[in-house]
Formats: sequence, C-alpha cells, structure tokens
Amino acid sequence: MVALSVVLLFLTPLLWSQRKKKKKADEELPNQTLALPQELPNAVAGDTAHLVFHLTPLSNKGLLSQQVRDALRALQRQLDGATVLRLRAFVAGTGDLRRVPAIVSETFTERRMPLPAVSVVQVGGLPMEGAQVVIEATSMAKKPVNPNGIAFLAARGLSTPNPLDPVLPLAEATIPQLRAAIREAGASDVLAVTCFASALDSQAALLVRGAFPKAAVEVVQLVRAPSRAVFECEAVARLERAPASPVEIADGAVRLNLPRLVFTGSQMGFHSQDSDLRLAFQRLDKSLAAGQAAAAGVVFVRFYALTRGIADRVRQVSGEFFSKDRPPASTVVVLEGLPSLDASFGMDVVALPGGSR
Repeated sequence: MVALSVVLLFLTPLLWSQRKKKKKADEELPNQTLALPQELPNAVAGDTAHLVFHLTPLSNKGLLSQQVRDALRALQRQLDGATVLRLRAFVAGTGDLRRVPAIVSETFTERRMPLPAVSVVQVGGLPMEGAQVVIEATSMAKKPVNPNGIAFLAARGLSTPNPLDPVLPLAEATIPQLRAAIREAGASDVLAVTCFASALDSQAALLVRGAFPKAAVEVVQLVRAPSRAVFECEAVARLERAPASPVEIADGAVRLNLPRLVFTGSQMGFHSQDSDLRLAFQRLDKSLAAGQAAAAGVVFVRFYALTRGIADRVRQVSGEFFSKDRPPASTVVVLEGLPSLDASFGMDVVALPGGSR
C-alpha cells in the first residue's frame, strides 16, 4: 500500500499536467467551418470584347451529380484565368435538375470564384449513351479577343410535320442557312453553335462540326417523343468589322460592339394564363435590375417552352415588356422539361446595361 501511494503521489501531478495541456490544446484549436454555398446571381455583366465560349465534354460515368462535378472540373481546365459569367446546362435523363445550380454554387464557392448566372433545361437526349449533362459557358478573358464585337444569331433551320423524318437532310439544309446568316451579320470566326434536333444523328453532328471546326459545337435532342422533325441551330460569331452602331438587330441576329453586356440565368414562368406569363417577365425585369439593366434593353432572348402553344403565347406577351421598335432576336424551342414541375416555360436573356437601346 505504501508503494502504491508513492506511485500515485508521483503520477497524479503528471496526469494533471497532461490533462491541462490537452485542455489548452483543445481550447486553442481553431474552428474549422466549410463555406456555405451561396445563392447564384440572377444577372451578371461582362465586357463584350473579352467574351469567350466553352463547352464541356460529355461523360457517361456516374449519375448526374458526378457528371456535373466532372464537367465543372473540365471547364476549369479550359478557362486559362477567365472569369465565368454564365452557364447553360442541358440535362438528359431523370436526375433532379435542381442539383445543377446547387453543385455550381458549391464548386465555385469552394474555389473562391465569382458565382455565374445559370440556366438549366431538360432535353430528350445527348449524343452519348449514359451522358446526363453538357454545359455551355460564357466567360470573360483577361485580354480582349473580340475587338470589333460579336453577333448572336437566333436559331434557324427546318422542320417537317412527320416526327419520323430523318434529321440528316434537315441538317444539310440548315448549315447553308446558318452560314449565310453569319456572313450577312458581318461575322467571321464562329465561336459557338448549339443545334436542337428531334432526333440524334451522328452524321448530322459531324456535318455541323465540320462546317464550324473552330466553334464549340453541341447537338441536343429536344424531346424524347417529338411531334415534328426538326433541326435548327443558333450561333455566336466574332464580327470582322465594327458595326456602324453599337447595337444592330436585324433578321434574327444582333450585332454588338459596346463595353458591357448583362447575362441572366433562367427565369421560369408558372402555369399558363397570360397573367401568369406576365409575372415571369416582371420577375425578369427585377432580375435585370440587379445587373443595372431592364427588359426594355433586352437584345437577345432564348425561350424554353414545354408546348408550342405556350411558346406562341409567351412570344406575344413578351412584346409588352421588350422594345416594340426593335424587338430582340429570339430563339424559341420546345423541350422536355424545366427545374420546376409547375413551370410552363423558361427564358434567359442578353441585355444592355441601363435598359435602353
């Protein structure tokens, strides 16, 4: 007992000292917290002369979340220091479309990168079995790359009433149309081409890529069960010469040579009454206000509708909010779905700061 008491006499101060050191270390351990994902902006602004366009590669590895993260990593390798302004994600399959903006926010927040505006739509298919997402990006390079400005060209192409008609002949006829429109716009280098088809055809896709070898080219199937056969393409191209006016809109093309542009993410409309459709444009106006723009200054718009009837009504209602003297160039597509089950259409726009033309 005496020996045990002696041992405890010596061990007690040692144990007490170690306990105090551990407590002090625990108290001094800094708090480690992960940055919470932030809300994506409704609108962002960029310099026209610095705009660059990217396309992520297709992948069939994993489900939607993994493919989105892989796509964003691939995009990061393309940027070369550029700042991403806007993303447009085409999603195929049954994955939750709402995951896309959430993952974008998480990824950009973790990398301490400015958050982009994001559009997400669901399409009928992508040109790779098992691929669930492809992402287009508009970024702002450090140095000017479009000294004379750029042109946005609304989708143009052909359709036939029979949904089973092959799309290859439609693609063969669409490419000359697009080339002619690019020439008429005074553009040279084609920067991006997005084609919307009723069915995926590898030969048609090869034709488009061969016609515009330097562009970021993507072909998507609009819906799984089309009511018509269709093949149409929209494009962005670099102007050869500066236009006489900083903004010129004609024949479905807008030519821009001005310091700033405002890009929005997707703004959805819900239900189908005209009053419901007007609410979407009112929300768009508020979103543009965050970028110091307004609906009256929209120069290019993309409408994503779930039915042709909704698409036609949306275009009619849009005239109440966009400029009546020179309405914006517009692409209108009917596709598979939107991030909300209640949504009837979506839209994203390019607008002028200040809201006037």
